[in-house]
Amino acid sequence: MTPILYFAAVAALLFLALRLTCGDCVMGKPGAAGGARLPIVPLGWALSLFLALTYLVCIGFDLIFPGYAMYQSWAGLLPGFVWLTPAGFTIGLVESFLYGWYAALLFGGIFNAIANRGAKA
Repeated sequence: MTPILYFAAVAALLFLALRLTCGDCVMGKPGAAGGARLPIVPLGWALSLFLALTYLVCIGFDLIFPGYAMYQSWAGLLPGFVWLTPAGFTIGLVESFLYGWYAALLFGGIFNAIANRGAKA
């Protein structure tokens, strides 16, 4: 549980810092001055759904081809994940979904802040 809180705290602090320094440009709003923008909300949904679907496909693959299973690797990437338990499956799915939002908030926010600075120059 500690790694989840750590990632949430880091994401919140970095996004807040970007939001305070750049304002609306971080969210990729159309009215913000500058060039290219990544809208954060659609990016977050797209990445989160992609990672959740990829997780489900990987679970299915590991069940069909147990000789090539990679679930041992997931234990380090998904804290609390335990193979073939309902709680472990749910934790892995939720964490995969949240990793998508984590990436969208940080990558999208940083991209929009840099793109805004480049447009002002």
